[in-house]
Amino acid sequence: MGLVATMAACSEDKTSVYEYPARPDVEPQPAVTLTPGEATHNSLEFTLTPANAEECSFYCIETEDDDKQLSAGEVIALGQAVNATESGTYKAGELYDETSYNIYAAVRKGDKSSMTAIKMETKKAPVTPAPPTGPETNPMYIWVDAAANFPDFANDQEKIRRDLTLAKETGFTDIVVDVRPTNGDVLFQTSHCDQVAWLGAWTSNGYNKITRTAEWDYLGAFIEIGHELGLRIHAGFNTMVGGNTSSLGSQGILVRDSSKKEWATVLNTSNGFVNTLDSDETTFFFNPHHPEVQEYICNLLKDLAAYEELDGIILDRGRYDSFMSDCSELTLEAFEEYVDESVDFNADVLPAGFTGTIDADMPYQHKHLKKWIEFRAKTIHDLMTLAKEAVRSVNPTVKFGVYVGGWYSTYYDCGVNWAGPDYNTAADFPRWATADYKNYGYADLMDHMLIGAYASPGGVYGSSEWTMQGFCSLAMTRIQGACPLVCGGPDVGNWDANDKYTDEQEYEAITNSVKACYDACDGYFLFDMIHLKKADTWSYAKAGIDEVKAGL
Repeated sequence: MGLVATMAACSEDKTSVYEYPARPDVEPQPAVTLTPGEATHNSLEFTLTPANAEECSFYCIETEDDDKQLSAGEVIALGQAVNATESGTYKAGELYDETSYNIYAAVRKGDKSSMTAIKMETKKAPVTPAPPTGPETNPMYIWVDAAANFPDFANDQEKIRRDLTLAKETGFTDIVVDVRPTNGDVLFQTSHCDQVAWLGAWTSNGYNKITRTAEWDYLGAFIEIGHELGLRIHAGFNTMVGGNTSSLGSQGILVRDSSKKEWATVLNTSNGFVNTLDSDETTFFFNPHHPEVQEYICNLLKDLAAYEELDGIILDRGRYDSFMSDCSELTLEAFEEYVDESVDFNADVLPAGFTGTIDADMPYQHKHLKKWIEFRAKTIHDLMTLAKEAVRSVNPTVKFGVYVGGWYSTYYDCGVNWAGPDYNTAADFPRWATADYKNYGYADLMDHMLIGAYASPGGVYGSSEWTMQGFCSLAMTRIQGACPLVCGGPDVGNWDANDKYTDEQEYEAITNSVKACYDACDGYFLFDMIHLKKADTWSYAKAGIDEVKAGL
């Protein structure tokens, strides 16, 4: 008996081809996917992709209200029907801002259904600035010192809101919030420096350490709250400080990092050249001529400029520590190159320990004194140029500027020429200014400048320095339009050290200072908010601002 092999058709190479048996059709399951899209303050956009479906719907419900798991049938019945045959982009609208929602999508074909869900959150509603009240004035700035106001603001956003509201109601338009105090640490987001951990402040219990425990963004809170109130917010930045010390302790990069000691300024003391960290100074300045210091400052400013909603940056202490600095080897070598000869500093520039002023009665004549003053002004001018370039590289619209003391006639002692480059300083101050000193006036680099018109309560009016009105009018003369916005005003808390004036005289001076300074320059500037708070003298500043408004 033989075997018979049955084979299917073969290819030419005689290889058999297996034929699969027929199977009954299997109905594919309906399916649906959801892909999140754009979220606004009152709507959520998403892409819905159905497959093998005859019906398709989506349904949106607040997450906190969704205390049960919806079924596909409920979504089909309650939701909005959409095209079941192709993918589409849809929007759930008329939602609450800053609210989390569950978005469900369900499909059905015959008696089979399927469902999926995603979670999305709407954004914060855009802020509409409060409409201005009364006539619109030129800017009215008020400064917010970090340390003095730290007991209120370090950990409490509601107190920030309270006091910014008071400032707004008083008539101030611009807030300068100090975000790099004199310890050199910061109150804004950066990877280049430590955050402020604590600051010393005077309270009803004396001088105390105020610790910051909050994790929210200090500058960010001022920007958000200030803009809600219709205020412009500027960041005050102490430029050349790297640390400080007090009875409460020492802080700052110069204190923490011993490798940065060469960044610190070297002082021309009566005992010779001494690093500021080894002196009896309590605020430790950098050497502005050191290239690593300049790079460090510019990196911080870039991070500060990264706050897109920030209205302005105002550099404070963008200067040398005093007439005693900087006498580091690095700086003195650079000065010798500048004058192209060897220099015996104490014989050719300044005597050891000199802290006085240069006037016609100066009992000595030093060969390179005026050139030294010019060299320092050039150093600060060049630093300001680098700082502005750093800011502009990140944020081309934020205003860049400085605070300076109005006492220009002696401001050479900190190495700063804040006049316009067309102001011929040597014509008015030949005793200390070279013909080239004017080349290093930096007002043309600035978008706005604040002038410290820090006269006493009895010195509101006048045409000379050490009157508020005089400080402001002279600043305008020296700046000569190089900066488009120049605002000046008083320090209303440290202006009567000998207690010469009554409270009533001080209150009157606050009021009168507004119009006196405003009319002499482009606006008004008051230092500091803490003084108005402690003495509750807001109403006197308001009276002065109202007087300006009445004259518009």
